[in-house]
Amino acid sequence: MGRVRLITLSGAAVAAVLLLSAAQRPRALAPTSPGLWELSGLPNKAAPLRQCIADTALLARIEHRGENCTQTVISDTASTTVIEYKCPQGGFGQSKMTLLTPRSLRIETQGISAGFPFNYVIQARRVANCDVH
Repeated sequence: MGRVRLITLSGAAVAAVLLLSAAQRPRALAPTSPGLWELSGLPNKAAPLRQCIADTALLARIEHRGENCTQTVISDTASTTVIEYKCPQGGFGQSKMTLLTPRSLRIETQGISAGFPFNYVIQARRVANCDVH
């Protein structure tokens, strides 16, 4: 009985650590802050897109913005993070986010959206405060 209990507790501890690490903000994005971000280089957009962002990690799934996707941090250093994500509608992607300054990011993203591949690089720049939820 003691052995089974120990295995169960060990499994619960591992699950808790995985859950906490998945919920943590990537180290590379720690210097960034919520606000109005301007995104340049989006496909089929002549002018930059401005969007109020509560969590800069969500910029990793810019191709699938507005969808309820799950994401996982694959690697994370002081200046670069790689995030992989999957969406319930079948889309998925991987983004490499490089911190240039606390107000500027380079995002290399690729994956499948609406059954078609995508691959592009955008510049994200924090330009102002906004009311984020």
